[in-house]
Amino acid sequence: MTAAMRRTKHASANEPDEAHDWRRVAYLTLVSRALDEIEEKTLVPERKIFYQFSARGHDVAQILLGLQLTHARDAICGYYRSRPVLLTLGVPIADALGSSMARAGGYSDGRDIGAVFNYPNLNGPCALPMCGGVGAQFTPSAGWAQALEYRRAVLNDPECAGAIAVALGGDASVATNGFWSALTMATTLGLPILFFIEDNGYGISVPSHLQTPGSDIAANLKSFKGLHVLSGDGTEPGETARLIKDAVGHVRERRAPALLRLTVPRLEGHSFQDTQTYKSAATIASENVRDPLPKLRDYIVPAVFDGAEWERIAADAKTAAESARREAEARPVANVERTMRHVFFEDELQTKGGQWAEGFVAPRASAQPEPEGQRINMVTAIRRTLDHELAINPRVLVFGEDVGPKGGVHAVTLGLQEKFGAARVFDTSLSEEGIIGRAVGMALAGLVPVPEIQFRKYADPATEQLNDCGTMRWRTNNRFAAPIVVRMPIGFFKCGDPWHSQTNEVQFVHAPGWKVAVPSNAEDAVGLLRASLRGNDPVVFFEHRAMLDAAWARRPYPGDDFVLPFGVARRVREGDNLTIVSWGAMVERCEEAATDRSVEILDLRTLMPWDRTAVLESVKRTRRCLVVHEDLMSGGFGAEIAAVVAGECFLDLDAPVSRLAMPDIPSPHNPALMEWALPSVDGIRRKIDALIGF
Repeated sequence: MTAAMRRTKHASANEPDEAHDWRRVAYLTLVSRALDEIEEKTLVPERKIFYQFSARGHDVAQILLGLQLTHARDAICGYYRSRPVLLTLGVPIADALGSSMARAGGYSDGRDIGAVFNYPNLNGPCALPMCGGVGAQFTPSAGWAQALEYRRAVLNDPECAGAIAVALGGDASVATNGFWSALTMATTLGLPILFFIEDNGYGISVPSHLQTPGSDIAANLKSFKGLHVLSGDGTEPGETARLIKDAVGHVRERRAPALLRLTVPRLEGHSFQDTQTYKSAATIASENVRDPLPKLRDYIVPAVFDGAEWERIAADAKTAAESARREAEARPVANVERTMRHVFFEDELQTKGGQWAEGFVAPRASAQPEPEGQRINMVTAIRRTLDHELAINPRVLVFGEDVGPKGGVHAVTLGLQEKFGAARVFDTSLSEEGIIGRAVGMALAGLVPVPEIQFRKYADPATEQLNDCGTMRWRTNNRFAAPIVVRMPIGFFKCGDPWHSQTNEVQFVHAPGWKVAVPSNAEDAVGLLRASLRGNDPVVFFEHRAMLDAAWARRPYPGDDFVLPFGVARRVREGDNLTIVSWGAMVERCEEAATDRSVEILDLRTLMPWDRTAVLESVKRTRRCLVVHEDLMSGGFGAEIAAVVAGECFLDLDAPVSRLAMPDIPSPHNPALMEWALPSVDGIRRKIDALIGF
């Protein structure tokens, strides 16, 4: 046979491509079907599984995709119907089933829904920690892809050459902010990422014509610059295999993004509880006709092997699934006493994510400042700290809206891009979801992302990514962590307004897994920022706008080795008659208000963790406590401090525990209105005198 004849033979749509392991495809598909059947017929009725999402109809395409992921640095991030692709990566079948049963081990040790998976494969492609929210997988995947390019081009890491990221999603997910943000990143930056869209025509019960104009995202994106778009029938094995090979090959070879849309049937409801009453009998019948499993059998039997071999493979798959069920059911429930572990880094490194998991050793550090030169403002102190850490650690990247040539709207990053280059200090598109999501993916790939959110209020569109990042270590039982440092200006400055002057620190204190720093002066800003950049947990680093250039907040630069531990308050002044607890811009006002009075002032500096010991010891001695903060009174962090003090020091108190804070209104714009709403020096002084005289 001539070469031309062979090419013609292998190009035939009716003959399986010998480059694919069709036995493996058949086996994994049949295992996936067997697992779905065990869950639906046995484990769910027996209440051994609470959430079940069948992959039937999606399975063949996913398995063909998974078998194309052969690079050790490839990564996927999927969604709740993505178990088949996990099986191709090598996830043990008992882990896949045991995780659905919330048993010990597996993806999360019973902490998370079994369909919310992760797989920190150290010997091959990994599955990034997926999230429960639809569309939340896209921007971390783009971040992983950007990290691959950075490691390859800047860090000269040969292991990243040819590696790609893959984000799986259903048609409904392409309506989310995360999808469009990731698509913008991928196409403007030319990232090696594949968007793998499994279009089953529904988002739970909502038909695709209400999700996507024309019900075809591939057709809509044909005009997107820099995006290779493919579309086809995901139930036809030959067509699907060729399309996947084309898409993966394009991303891998061109280092450029691609989107592949495959139409597939959803052969069960959204979840086991979904009866699909919103579908007509004719629709369900037409979906069943498109089942890819019979089509797979017809495609490879007898072209690859005979019917007897298919039956042997089916028997092996059923045996493996039953064996996995027995193993999974034998697993105990995780030790409940360990449920509090792994909210933050303790003494056991995560398997994947962050620089520590890749052998990072922090440079010399000292908690004692070594003052250098004249006093500098907080802007200069933060910039100098970023400058030093960028210089000594090539894994550190600083990015956000306007942080590049402009140097940030508060000038904190001024000159850093010019010094370190646009690969390390760079501007982003206007999407906070994308800023934080990409940071998560970068951290998972071993970098130290330092995203900036211009103002506290602007973080709201990124709430899902922030919450998912904070819970990652806990919900994966320490398999993954994403230590990022989110710089975020807060508070008033000359005037206020509802959009740029919000504080609301308590939202992040209430988000598990986040450390929260609120420095009031330049020295503390240096020590806490450096601790954050060298640490192993995600940090929200608040930069108060009023203190960035305030004379009171200026301090000499404390040295390049200065690192402050979190959870240690600073005693601003000593006193005997009252303890004031504060942080951020209010510390200066408290100090001025306490003039000529025997008042002890504690600047917490960090709110998660906060220095309970210092506060309680001080209150037991002074017998009075006042908490002053800028955030709203109702539900502010002062309420937590007051509750702890009241509970622990009740018998020591000579006056009620008191708070001064903003009334429950947004920050007013006019300076006179704003100052009326803020705790003022006079107001704090009156409260001091009232409590001492109680």
